[in-house]
Amino acid sequence: MSAPISYSSASQKGHGGLVLAALGVVFGDIGTSPLYTLKQCFAAGGGLSATTANVLGVLSLVFWAIMIVISIKYVLFIMRADNKGEGGVMALISLVAQKAELSVRRRSCILLVGLAGASLFYGDGVITPAISVLSAVEGLEVLKPSLQPYVIPIALGILVALFGNQHRGTGKVGGLFGPVMLVWFVAIGYYGMQSLLKTPAAMAAANPVHAYRFFVQHGLHGGLVLGAVVLAVTGGEALYADMGHFGRAPIRKAWFLIALPALLLSYFGQGALLMRNPGAIDNPFYLSINPHAMSLMIVLATLATVIASQAVISGAFSLTAQAIQLGFAPRLSILHTSDAERGQIYIPTINRIMLLGVVGLILGMRSSSELAAAYGIAVTGTMAIDTLLAFVVIYNLWKWNPVVSALVALLFLTVDLALFTANIPKIPEGGWFSLLVGAVAFTFLDTWRRGRELVQRRLQEEAMPVADFLAQMEAHPPLRVPGTAVFLSSSRQGIPLALLNNLKHNRVLHQTVVIMTVITEPVPRVAPDRRREVIKLADALFRVYLHYGFAETPNLTKALKTSSREFDIDPAETYFFLSRETLIAKPSPIMALWRMRLFIAMARNASSAAKYLQIPAGHVVELGSQLVL
Repeated sequence: MSAPISYSSASQKGHGGLVLAALGVVFGDIGTSPLYTLKQCFAAGGGLSATTANVLGVLSLVFWAIMIVISIKYVLFIMRADNKGEGGVMALISLVAQKAELSVRRRSCILLVGLAGASLFYGDGVITPAISVLSAVEGLEVLKPSLQPYVIPIALGILVALFGNQHRGTGKVGGLFGPVMLVWFVAIGYYGMQSLLKTPAAMAAANPVHAYRFFVQHGLHGGLVLGAVVLAVTGGEALYADMGHFGRAPIRKAWFLIALPALLLSYFGQGALLMRNPGAIDNPFYLSINPHAMSLMIVLATLATVIASQAVISGAFSLTAQAIQLGFAPRLSILHTSDAERGQIYIPTINRIMLLGVVGLILGMRSSSELAAAYGIAVTGTMAIDTLLAFVVIYNLWKWNPVVSALVALLFLTVDLALFTANIPKIPEGGWFSLLVGAVAFTFLDTWRRGRELVQRRLQEEAMPVADFLAQMEAHPPLRVPGTAVFLSSSRQGIPLALLNNLKHNRVLHQTVVIMTVITEPVPRVAPDRRREVIKLADALFRVYLHYGFAETPNLTKALKTSSREFDIDPAETYFFLSRETLIAKPSPIMALWRMRLFIAMARNASSAAKYLQIPAGHVVELGSQLVL
């Protein structure tokens, strides 16, 4: 998942502007992978010597991983599986779970698989800023070895500053992302070409025979090297996740015209250097740079890795916001950092958690080589899950031939599982961290989902049928007072507890009563003319359904300002009644007691519904009640 940075037509002139913007936001992660990938490939083989055969073998693995996983699987295939133009694992979850013709049991299984993919992204999201920035700053060691003690403090300072300024938004610097990354790709491509021209024999690595021979010769060590090759394809999910912000065509053009050629030139150039000088394996990227330009390249690399980190951080915000909308996460405080761009958001809680994780990783592992051991499991796991969900889409939604669907899925899944399996030995060395983060995130997401379903069931049991309520009102008409009362209900049927409790304790009803339910649709955005659905239940009693997409943030005040044929609302005379339930856990076969208690703790610490729904604080009335789960 990558950055939710959207570029309006006003800020990006034409298709070329979108290509440049996509270059900056989408390809930051994969674009900075040449900083450390080749070095880690030789380190992963137990200190693999940089012989010509080994260099060609490793280069061949990197080349074909990029071509199969990124170019073919993501850019040409999976990007076709969009949800109304939106991509990413949450978009796939929504698309598959809501629209696919599946049984309830199969849909639940697919939903859990999708949540596992979303959870793994958080582990990836913590590691990416740490390894990217640290690997860039480590260029100081090449420039001047005496600067080595300052590498970690400088990297930490950059990352703390980056996280500390998230509340300012990316709008002011977002326009620089594209040009900076363009300069970065041109620079790495230029120095890669210079090195390759000196040793053009490195181009032979494009022949897959060299990868085959490498595995035949090295066996188990070849598998360990494959675990490091995955570093070259990190960021593949970003291609898919950012499709909604830039479109399929601009991302494909940015990849095939700029990013892919530059990356291949850089990798082949590093390989050519190793064929000439095997001792350059300590840092083939920086050692392939002209010494006179080293300082500038370190600065440029640091800027590029900051951009890559920003994309991942913003991606975590975007993923969390979508999870909240789809009911997989509790409400959190979401701040919009731009009035013009819907995607620019800031979630303080997620920002703090990620900062603590990044600082802890750098202080604990202290080098990009150590951090590389923690990388890979989360990336390859997410890639495999994308393949599984895409298979469900092409088979159930696109109605492809079952045999063709299975063959396509098997091809990509074989590569994904090979990369995943190759990373299993990394688990004791650091891979456990991303799995731990993913497991914790999955526990929270799935616990909230199941707890919310249980609460909905209990509220439905407590709600009064509309017919019974209307009969009671007719038999015992309450006193009516001026103004409008909006009672929020998570259920689409019945009379909510907030309305019943208000009538029971205050013995009055407002002149106009609206029962409102906010519904998240399985699409990114809902058209304005389909936002509101009004049903008249009785005189001055209405039920209103507000429809939002999973990529939107509800705004009840704005939605109610829209003129209606059924009733008129004066915002100054409108009050919103919310029910605040005190949840009480009890043993149940539906949900373990410890998970109930975790759910209750999450609900207690969730942001208020009024704040999340953007209701003016002075117009909110909360009515408390107890609910036994």
